[in-house]
Amino acid sequence: MRKEEVTELLRATGALLEGHFLLSSGLHSPRYIQCARLLQYPWHAEAIGRALAERVRAFAVDVVVGPALGGILVAHELARALGVRAMFAEREGPGLALRRGFALAPGERVLLAEDVVTTGGSLLETAEVVAQHGGEVVAAACIVDRRHPEKEVLPFPFVSLIRLFLETYAPETCPLCQRGIPLEKPGSRPLR
Repeated sequence: MRKEEVTELLRATGALLEGHFLLSSGLHSPRYIQCARLLQYPWHAEAIGRALAERVRAFAVDVVVGPALGGILVAHELARALGVRAMFAEREGPGLALRRGFALAPGERVLLAEDVVTTGGSLLETAEVVAQHGGEVVAAACIVDRRHPEKEVLPFPFVSLIRLFLETYAPETCPLCQRGIPLEKPGSRPLR
């Protein structure tokens, strides 16, 4: 799947939003990516999983783990395409945990999966959980990579279907606030 195809899927499914958004970082942005709108269509989710699988197949993973909420469907479809197990880490207190009977065998090769990566924080938290359970993170994959390359470095190989740079503003200098455009808080993560 080419970048243009991914961008078109995001647009066609309404996953690329325009407006005035409050990000979990506290910053504001005129655009937001809501991959749930893309993943609500099982045939698109399956195609995304197959496309990501082609980019990570060489890592020979045993299991795919995604952070809840955004990584659940991506992990599932990626695992289906790779023919391995899928599980997710979810919030428990201040951090993430493997619950619901999920377990890793010592040394299992784990691929992390996410829908959108902005800072990599959820992936790093998930990697900690994997290590606590004896797994070895060998790579991570996502649909959309929003990281700033000079700031966000991950300690494992990382692949995405598309890289998008979305402008962000501090609240006190936000031109959207200055124009009086109503602020929306999308997504499932609390503000930091």
